[in-house]
Amino acid sequence: MDALLKHLVEITGHRDHTLLDISVLSALHELIGTPQARVLEIFKFRDELYVRPRVWLEDGKVATSEENLEAEQAGDPLTHYPCLLACIEQRAASMEEVTTDGTHVLWLPTWLNDKINGCLEIRNVGPFARNVRHVMEGILRVYRNFQNLLDYSERDSLTGLLNRKTFDENFSKMVSSASYNDNPSPCHDPDRRLHTEHKEQWLAVIDIDHFKRVNDRFGHLYGDEVLLLIANLLRSSFRSQDRIFRFGGEEFVVLLRSTTLADARNIFTRFRTNVERYPFPQVGQVTVSIGFANISQQTPVVILGHADQALYYAKTHGRNQVCHYDELVASGELQSQVANDSVEFF
Repeated sequence: MDALLKHLVEITGHRDHTLLDISVLSALHELIGTPQARVLEIFKFRDELYVRPRVWLEDGKVATSEENLEAEQAGDPLTHYPCLLACIEQRAASMEEVTTDGTHVLWLPTWLNDKINGCLEIRNVGPFARNVRHVMEGILRVYRNFQNLLDYSERDSLTGLLNRKTFDENFSKMVSSASYNDNPSPCHDPDRRLHTEHKEQWLAVIDIDHFKRVNDRFGHLYGDEVLLLIANLLRSSFRSQDRIFRFGGEEFVVLLRSTTLADARNIFTRFRTNVERYPFPQVGQVTVSIGFANISQQTPVVILGHADQALYYAKTHGRNQVCHYDELVASGELQSQVANDSVEFF
């Protein structure tokens, strides 16, 4: 009982989804001896549900996709997991299956605002005893409730995107990833080095063009609908491992993970085109301008400033376009100089 209470206190003491996931898997391993378990993220992409591991337990050790950059992937279609799919369709609290090699798998889905958003996958060499399932389902109830509380505090109330106060923490993780990529493991194959494009992290600032005109002409209800539809287009245009924020008003920020410059530009351009082609009810055509910059070891203020300067250039040179900060500086369109190694003037 003392061990259970200790883990419940630890679970409810976190203010971070990843740490919460780690605590749940650690509790299952210590209290029940679970040999293998995963926290799976379930997300929608182009009207299809996908499954991607977020945190996993193997051989008594917990790992996360944030620590293992190579583990980041688009995910597998939910249809590849028929038992999990059946569990979700039946809205069951849990469902157990036996694989062809005799492994018992317990699926425990998690819901957010009546929508499936994740699942615990727990594997065992034999069937799960009734008292063991009872403990696991109790831990999961605490986990679900606290996950919902965390999510509520991190989300913009209108669009459901991450809010501005969660930006710093997510940005710090991106900078850590950038540091990892700046010091890659040695490669002894010169041909491989020549043909491998360098992947980096990117920050983009997105602004809806002439949004004030929408509010003035059609009213704030239609303005809110435009924001909601833009948020949906953002979700469908970016990957699950990327981070999308509403910074307030008509401004959004995207943190794009592990992508080459060419791919980053294509991703942002694809989103811009998706918005331009979307038929917004009553309002008609809406466009966005985008400025983006590389995430380096500089502070969030400096990098946001870079992306914002690129956005300003896009807004003052025709709108409905994507501009990259470094290219604007290299071409002489933007002037910058560094003073005291910390403040940048334009």
